[in-house]
Amino acid sequence: MARGKPDPAALEARVGHSFRDKDLLHWALTHVSASSHRPDSYERLEFLGDRVLGLAVAHMIYESFPGDSEGELSRRLAALVRKETCAEVAEHWGVGPHIRLGEGEAQAGGRKKRAILGDICEAIIGAVFLDGGAEAAERVVREAFGPKMMEAGRNLRDAKTALQEWAQARRLAPPRYRLVSRSGPDHAPAFELAVEIEGFAAAMGAGSSKRAAEQAAAAAFIAREGVEA
Repeated sequence: MARGKPDPAALEARVGHSFRDKDLLHWALTHVSASSHRPDSYERLEFLGDRVLGLAVAHMIYESFPGDSEGELSRRLAALVRKETCAEVAEHWGVGPHIRLGEGEAQAGGRKKRAILGDICEAIIGAVFLDGGAEAAERVVREAFGPKMMEAGRNLRDAKTALQEWAQARRLAPPRYRLVSRSGPDHAPAFELAVEIEGFAAAMGAGSSKRAAEQAAAAAFIAREGVEA
């Protein structure tokens, strides 16, 4: 192996799964910018991994919190499967050096982008499911997401939910999200949105998807106004 070249076996060890089909891991690490055909990128595996992750986490929290109501379980699920948490897991796995990116995306810092890291996490989980089955995938999810489930103080509500509940408690109209701008190429868009609540100045947020930008805007409003999330 050439000096400095990322070791796939080391990544497999950190993920907790040794792939029989090494192409699946390669596929899971391939961004659309490095693929000549969109189906050859990680997007299909990400689609599958998102569903596998949701089921595995739902099973884990169902067992771990027998006294929780359906609503409490739903909030725990949302907090654990959100892209931000998936990006944290991908960083813990150390996937950055292994991601295959086009030259432009690599120069733009794609290996550190939270959206890409979150996608890669889900794609790897999808690849594990195809390579080793549901039990292998759930084992990987429990190992990676279990400690986060028990982290003291982990917010069970996302920023949008917290802001909406804050507004409702004060009998204000629900927050409104307005698209301010969209830029960047199709494979790496950037969105800027504003969240507006009557009687307050708008707060801005940016992200690689409208959903991420909305969350960022809500978080900015919460931080500025001292909303207890």
